[in-house]
This record gives sequence, C-alpha cells and structure tokens, in this order.
Amino acid sequence: IINRELLAWYDLNQKLMPWRKNTNPYRVWISEVMLQQTQVATVIPYYKRWMDNFPTIDRVALSDIDQILKLWEGLGYYQRAHNIKNACDIIMKNFNGKIPLTEELKSLPGVGEYIYAAVMSIAFNQKIPVIDGNVKRVASRLWEMNFLKAKDIKILTEKLLTEISSKRPGCFNQALMDLGREICKPKIPKCTECPISSQCQAFMNNTIAIFPQKAKKKVIPLIDVVVGYIEDQENNFIITKRPKKKMLGGLWELPGGKREKGESLKNSLIRELKEELSIDITVNQKIGMIQHAYSHMRIKLHGYKCKIKNGKIKMNVADDLEWIQFRNIGNYSFPRANHKLFKKIERN
Repeated sequence: IINRELLAWYDLNQKLMPWRKNTNPYRVWISEVMLQQTQVATVIPYYKRWMDNFPTIDRVALSDIDQILKLWEGLGYYQRAHNIKNACDIIMKNFNGKIPLTEELKSLPGVGEYIYAAVMSIAFNQKIPVIDGNVKRVASRLWEMNFLKAKDIKILTEKLLTEISSKRPGCFNQALMDLGREICKPKIPKCTECPISSQCQAFMNNTIAIFPQKAKKKVIPLIDVVVGYIEDQENNFIITKRPKKKMLGGLWELPGGKREKGESLKNSLIRELKEELSIDITVNQKIGMIQHAYSHMRIKLHGYKCKIKNGKIKMNVADDLEWIQFRNIGNYSFPRANHKLFKKIERN
C-alpha cells in the first residue's frame, strides 16, 4: 500500500495552487477543465482572472459567451469555455444552481470520467481514482505495466481503488498527479526524491526508461491557410466570427481559409473570400507568414493586404462580421495565430 508514504510526502511538498485554497466543487471543476491539455503555470493567471470575474455558477450563466471567450483568449481548446457556459446554464435550470453530487454530473457538457472523478474526490471526498497522464506514468513504473487501451485503464482503476485513501481520496489523487509532474517526470525522473521508490518495480529492476511505453504518434499534417486584411478608405478592416460549432468557435479572425492542392496562395485567397463573403478582391502586398501548432495539425498562416474590387458582402459562413480599427483589436477574442499575424502588421 502506497497511500501512507504518498500522503506524508504530499503534506510536506504539495504545491500552493489557487484552487487548493478552497475545494468548493465549482472551483475544483473550473481548475480541472483549465488543466486539461494545459500546464499548471499557464493556467494559474487564467484561473485567478476567471474567479475574479466569475466567482459563482450563476455569474457564468448570466454572462455572454463573448465575455467568457475574451477571458479564455490564449488558453486554447476553446470548446472548453463553451462547455463551461453551457454546463452552468444547465446547472441553473435543472439543478437549482448546484453541481450535482451524482452520476448526473457526467451528463454536463465536457464532463467525462476524469473531471467527474476529480470533482467527486476533491470536493465531495468520494473514493474515486483520477487518471491523467501523470498518474498513468507513475502507475506504469510502479507496477511495470502499460496502460494504453481502454481495458488497461479498467485494470488501472481497479488497482488504484485498492490503494486510494478512504479518508483523503482527493489528496491521494492530487498527490499522485503532483508526483508525476514534479518527481516521476517523463525523461529524467528524480527517483532518489520519490516517496514510493522502495515499492516501484521499474526503479528496483532498472526499467524506468522502458516504462511507460508510448502509443505511436500520428503524423501531424502541415496546412497552408491564407487570410485577407481587407481595408476600406478609413483604414477599417474586416473581421469575421467563426461558427459556434466549428474549431475555435465564437472567436474572431481575418477571413480566409485553407489552400487547396495546386492553388497559389493568392488564388486561394480570392476563391475563399468569394465563397465566404461573395466579394471579388484585389490582393496587394503580403503582410507575412507565421507558423502555429494545434494538437492535430500545424499551420502556416499567410496574410495579405486586400481591397474589395466588387460585390456586396454576404456572410455565407461566418456567424458575424465587423469593420474595426486596428487599435480596437483588444476588444475582440482572436485565436493566437491571428495575434501573431497582428504583430507583423504592427511592425509594418
């Protein structure tokens, strides 16, 4: 049993994080959503800002999605912000403004097994193991096993249920996650500082480098995206709002799209703006190109200054369109890739 040594280590070494000061279920939930796919250091300032602006569920429900996306800007995986907003609306309507204490929690948008386990164990002291990448790595080395498939995760859950503290399940889960992040690191683990190394099979058998085995990485495609900075006589330019259900939904951007095979960048932009806005454009000088990586693709984003040649603007794809001054970009939420392009415009 590892929980005694693990909790003793945690009590001495736990990181002071803002969501640990108060384990109310709303605060735990928001922190766990933000921490998905995102490092702790990145999350902390966003979490503090979120709690200053939206300290309660009803404040989120009463807020506009544009306010929420502006606060989330730069944190990425924007569907998380939409899920929080939708979930808060449901909690206010169906659950009297309180996070449900039962399996019904899993019915809320964006709440899967991981967030359910985290909220139930940390906020409600339920004996449910939390399994993230850090926990999988610690467990893989501890028992010299790989946990890659769904059936492996079932086995891991059962093993952790025999280990998890009955009195402090939330602390046990956080201790395991901290151990993975701070000590049992992927490349150079600090085994001499590990409180459970005496029970770790990979440490005893000198197989740390072998565990955990990694799933084969998929090849990430590189895509050319080309956008237009379409100006009028007064130096206003067009921004369009991405459809709510699409990737980066609800964020603003410069209009444009993916280059098709065999197309030149300029012809691609002419076609995209005809399809999106029903306008013919003159493509002028290039603003520049930036590169940006998402979890499933990398893009080269090319920007061009443009003027409208003819046609009346129609929104065929976007949810909204505005003409704005460059100095006002701070009033809108843009994806990070657009901000990189704005820096090039600023320099020019």
